[in-house]
Amino acid sequence: MIAVKNNQPSLAQAVESLFADVEAGVRDGRLQEDTTLDKAHGRIETRQCVVAHDVSALAEPGQRWPSLRSAVMIKSIREMFGGKNQGERTVEWRYYVSSPQADACEFNAKVRAHWGIENGCHWVLDVTFNEDACRIRRGDGAQNFAILRRIALNLIKQEKSDKASVRLKRLKAGWSIAYLQKLLGLTLPLESVSHSRVTNWLAWPERQARLARSAPG
Repeated sequence: MIAVKNNQPSLAQAVESLFADVEAGVRDGRLQEDTTLDKAHGRIETRQCVVAHDVSALAEPGQRWPSLRSAVMIKSIREMFGGKNQGERTVEWRYYVSSPQADACEFNAKVRAHWGIENGCHWVLDVTFNEDACRIRRGDGAQNFAILRRIALNLIKQEKSDKASVRLKRLKAGWSIAYLQKLLGLTLPLESVSHSRVTNWLAWPERQARLARSAPG
């Protein structure tokens, strides 16, 4: 199962169009629907999962994934009933494509598990490395840097002697060659490595974020 995002606009638009009229689609059998209600942590969350198994409309935009057999829409409504945000209501739509076929109930559970991974990994990458602000688009650059960020995140999480946050550990690695050596598991001295090169690489996400903020429009 793959989350559909706006960095693939043609696929995103095609998937969204499958769910343009959910009520009519459920009535005529084109779509399957499952709704769950959860109450915890001072909020009520209603999750509507709608599944389309006829994905012929995705033939051209989905040609990179010829085995696609399902498209999924999740509509999440969160209502706060406690704390300073009491009464606040947010609505969010998320879209996915999948090779295996399953009913709406099963997909609802799968997407919830997928969203747990999203919170645990992608959210950390965005907050710590400003991943969403990265403007690298040429060639395989975006994929290569995504791999490097995940390697860096895994190395930082493996370091247990310091109880600081992931972000502070990353900054500390830029300030201290000794700590960077510890993160990398190296026993040889790093004096031969240019400190400016190390700190420049570690500061790359901040530079990307500054460029994004200063860009016109």
